[in-house]
This record gives sequence, C-alpha cells and structure tokens, in this order.
Amino acid sequence: MQDAQPRFVPLAAKTIACHSITYMIVGALAYHFLHYADFINNPCSGMRPTTSLWLILGVPLQVFRGVLFASVFYFFREQLFGRKYGWLMMAWLLVGIGILGTFAAPAGSLEGFIYTTTPFWMQVRGYLEIVTQALLLAALLCYWVNHPGKKWLNWGLGVVYLVCAGLPMLALIAPKG
Repeated sequence: MQDAQPRFVPLAAKTIACHSITYMIVGALAYHFLHYADFINNPCSGMRPTTSLWLILGVPLQVFRGVLFASVFYFFREQLFGRKYGWLMMAWLLVGIGILGTFAAPAGSLEGFIYTTTPFWMQVRGYLEIVTQALLLAALLCYWVNHPGKKWLNWGLGVVYLVCAGLPMLALIAPKG
C-alpha cells in the first residue's frame, strides 16, 4: 500500500467509475434477488417504470453522484487513503451519514423508522442492496487509489465502467416491438 494523496480530478474519475460499477452490479442483483419488478410494477409504488428514459440513463447519470462523493472523500483523503482500514472508514461515512443519518425520512433511515408507516422488515430489506454497495464502493475505490501503479486496474475498471454506462444506452437504440 502506498501513501496516496490523490488530486481531485483523478479521485473524481475513479469515484465515478467505482460508484457506477458497484451501482450497476449491486442494483441488477438486487433487482433480481429482491424481486424489485414486483414493487416497481405496482402503480402505487411511486417508482418510474423500467422502460422510463430516466431509468435507462440511471447509470450514466451517476457521474453527478460520483463527483459529489469525490468532493466529500477529497476533504478526508488523509484519513481514507493510504491507511489499512481507510475503506472501512469510508464505508461507515457512507452508511452513517448517507443511509442511517440522512436528514430526510426515507425507508431504512433513523427518520424513516420514526416518521413513516413502512413496516420495519421492508425498511431493513433495502440494506442488503445499499450497505453492500457502500462496502463495495469503499473497498474498490480505496484499493484503486492506494495502488496507482497498477495500470491493469486503470484499464480494467475503465473498460468495466464504459460497459456499465454504455450497456443501458443500448435500450435507446434497440428496436421497439
């Protein structure tokens, strides 16, 4: 492990790639194993249908969240990168502030448990997806930043990012029928 203190632009690029990759993979697995189609297809779910342009653009639009995350990680870079358990600290930042302690009242947050009528089991079910993604994002990003000399990692994750961001775009050009 090298003592890595990344500059912002490379950190943002790596954060965008790692976030988008983990978002796509964990989201696809959650969609299948947690049976999200049943929930999304319910007209009262408040969710857009899977054919919505916004959902198709979901992964490519993660660029904005990646930059947001990178802007936070950048200020904590000395505590997060180049340290043995920096990835765990990053994961706890994501879970503690972004999931449990958010100021809103979404399902699974402390406020969600207090202010919503959503059953407890439905709220914690989402942890399988979002906590897993937070852990994978933190581990992957910290590994990548802490090993800047591994060119195969740059190329490999760059290609996987392009596939994850480009694959949903094929739905825009696929024949409708």
